[in-house]
Amino acid sequence: MGNHALVFGASGIIGWATVNALLSEYPTPGAFDRVTALTNRPLSVKDAQWPASDKLNIVSGIDLLKGNQAELEKTIQERVPSSDTISHVYFCAYLMDPEPEKEIQINVDLLKRAVTAVESLSAKLSFVVIPTGVKTYGVHLIDQFPFADQLPLKESLPAIPEPFKSKLFYYPQIDLLKSLSAGKPWTWADVIPDIVVGFVPNNNAYCLAQWLALYLSLYREVNGPGAEVAFPGNEKSWKIKSNDSSQDIIARFAVYASLHPEITSEERYNTSDHPDWTTWEVKWPIICDYFGLKGVAPPAGGSGPEPSAYIAENKDEWFEIEKKYGLKGGTVGNERSLASVPNFLMNMFDFDRQVDLTKLHQAWGDAKEERDVQGAWHTAFDRFRAAKIIP
Repeated sequence: MGNHALVFGASGIIGWATVNALLSEYPTPGAFDRVTALTNRPLSVKDAQWPASDKLNIVSGIDLLKGNQAELEKTIQERVPSSDTISHVYFCAYLMDPEPEKEIQINVDLLKRAVTAVESLSAKLSFVVIPTGVKTYGVHLIDQFPFADQLPLKESLPAIPEPFKSKLFYYPQIDLLKSLSAGKPWTWADVIPDIVVGFVPNNNAYCLAQWLALYLSLYREVNGPGAEVAFPGNEKSWKIKSNDSSQDIIARFAVYASLHPEITSEERYNTSDHPDWTTWEVKWPIICDYFGLKGVAPPAGGSGPEPSAYIAENKDEWFEIEKKYGLKGGTVGNERSLASVPNFLMNMFDFDRQVDLTKLHQAWGDAKEERDVQGAWHTAFDRFRAAKIIP
């Protein structure tokens, strides 16, 4: 029996792409014999849009926080075929809580219970990959971003200062992996993306690409092809430097890293599409072009329509679009997608935060992959279209 991948949070942006990479035979045919995708909500193979494969087993509804540890392990053993062969874990599960203390407790508990269970059930566990993000550099602190004078952001930077460090769950999660793996035959790595550009089969709290896919599809229907659409951010955010992280780049490096512990053990990697930063000034016209629209700069002293607000104001028109094109419903008006996401990521992020990808590309070596703006965003939109989420 060869490698068996277990992906927690498999319907999320990074989890979905990890399963997709594994089922697409990355990095080589036969690298994995089994792929188990754990999802919170039920997910059919058809809705998932993954490549057809007899390696795949989708398991939905395992609550990692329910019952004691022994009960969780029994549940996984009963629900996951060949759980004793699990060799690689990709921990993409996350639960949001507005209170930092609770969010830390929940997400550290999720990771601890999951890894402890797998370690107990399988003697073959060799690697755990966890994606964190550029919050580790404090970008979410906006005007209190601590490393504005130390760009590009490198993995060698210290932790963000207190009181902010103690309010972020990334640090205790990494500390947990260090302690759990100490003296064990398995190890871990951390991948650090910025804005993740990608597709999700179910609604997701942080999926900017879904918000823009819905917004621009609706905008085209209301205003006609060729219409100008002003950037939703401000004049400052229009020109800031950053590096997008397409879900495929994150997932493929995560898989590669998990197969090369001699290079990646206990290491952290900025994981983005291209070593050259880009701006919304470059990206916005390319994004809008997919929908037959002309993306233009924000108006002087202001911004274009806010995507989630525009969708809410025109939701009846959207429901007509769903009927007209036979789309899958439930994407507009759902409670899982955070309406604040477009404004936060495109308007409030109005400072440079580009990352250094030297360490990533050294580790990836000859297998290194890159994406350009069109490759990242248009691929995500193609997937939403194939899933009948947009026309």
